[in-house]
Amino acid sequence: MLRKIRITLAILSILMVTALFLDFTGSIHKWLGWIADIQFLPALMALNVGIVVFLLLLTLVFGRVYCSVICPLGIFQDIVSWLSGRRKKKKYRFGYSPAHTRLRLGILILFVIAAIAGIGSFVALLAPYSAYGRIVQNLFSPVYIWFNNILAYFAERAGSYSFYHRDVWIRSIPVFIVALVTFIVIAILAWRGGRTYCNSVCPVGTLLGAISRFSWLRPVINTDKCVNCGLCAKGCKASAINPKEHKIDYTRCVACMDCLEECHTGAISYTSKRTANEASAKGADSLKNGGRRLFMAGAAGAIGSSVIYGARKKVDGGLAIIEDKKLPERHTPLVPAGALSLNHLRQHCTGCQLCVSVCENEVLRPSSDLRSLMQPVMEFDRGYCRPECTACGDVCPAGAIKPVSQIDKSSIQVGHAVWVANNCIVTTDDVECGNCARHCLVGAITMVPSDPSDKDSKKIPAIDENRCIGCGACENLCPARPFSAIYVEGHERHKTI
Repeated sequence: MLRKIRITLAILSILMVTALFLDFTGSIHKWLGWIADIQFLPALMALNVGIVVFLLLLTLVFGRVYCSVICPLGIFQDIVSWLSGRRKKKKYRFGYSPAHTRLRLGILILFVIAAIAGIGSFVALLAPYSAYGRIVQNLFSPVYIWFNNILAYFAERAGSYSFYHRDVWIRSIPVFIVALVTFIVIAILAWRGGRTYCNSVCPVGTLLGAISRFSWLRPVINTDKCVNCGLCAKGCKASAINPKEHKIDYTRCVACMDCLEECHTGAISYTSKRTANEASAKGADSLKNGGRRLFMAGAAGAIGSSVIYGARKKVDGGLAIIEDKKLPERHTPLVPAGALSLNHLRQHCTGCQLCVSVCENEVLRPSSDLRSLMQPVMEFDRGYCRPECTACGDVCPAGAIKPVSQIDKSSIQVGHAVWVANNCIVTTDDVECGNCARHCLVGAITMVPSDPSDKDSKKIPAIDENRCIGCGACENLCPARPFSAIYVEGHERHKTI
């Protein structure tokens, strides 16, 4: 029964997390955003003390249930391992193996040092929730969007606009490669060894494993009832059960409850160790039922507390081919309003790509720069940052992008526009344009005579840097190709105007 409860909760959890990353409208986050907020590392990076303490207490009481019920990467490993067992038709594929303690501690220490030093790319690479988010965003999302576009195609012809077309494109080739390699490595490890990644590499698993050694409830072997068949160890995907010594490595046990189902003599019960050693055979069965009730109550409490907390056109008029824009070389990267500064984003962002997935204007994409690899940056070749859109700050679970109101966003200066005379069509084609001034959302661009002594000379843009907020509308809508005649240069620290 405990195993069925755990599997049900795990399936619901991974479906909700996956839905968050597949939803490109941002509407699902209003209902399911709490599942991202209770992920351990994002909560820790956001300094969300309440959630962190809750997860630590959950581990102290029930063991590493976080890894088997809440963490999407852990649940993903269980799914792959289950498929492997079905494919190989081998129910008992595992066995006890000693813990790789030095490897686990070494990775955890490096992870903590990288987090303190602000080396976001290393933190993002190992963060389990973020790794799963990148897999969904880069590998699963394109398939989902293709399916959406098929539905949109037929819906339009039926006179319905319930679906709308979205472009399918790779936002960052390096990050796509990272996501693909992560998927392959974790899938191979899970296919062959179950929870190998979770119990040998994952820093969150190592930290929670150290705490779970002192958990109140845990699977315990009753030596009086054990017949030394070894089935529990052969079915343990965490390789944590030593049948010869009747011991369980609680730093690696993820409380999946598989061993309780495998033991045909009822020698393993989910209870406190002291009570189990004192219990008789009849008492052990009673305690097993009591443990089931405690587990159900704890799981319900965890979910309850969490709920409370919370076709792009390529032609102009059908005649002239529009050449794709090339991105400018910015001296300072652009990060969204709410990020406060480049340093703040790099220190708190886990590179999960949730903000990228909900950016409807396709402004955000993962950075390819080694200093901020996989963290979001803004580019305006496909759209610009609309002042009324605050989705990225609303969904960020790590506090890297703080929530801002629509009013406040209009006064946050993330960068300023720069005019490049040699790219402007006034210079290249000797014609007036004024597109940048017409579409400037804050009136920071005005058209002035190119020759101050001749008021009838062709007009060129003049930029008031004190009013510009760096939304990128001018850069995006500039007709110059392949480089815009006006682009936005980022600010190290955001300003309020």
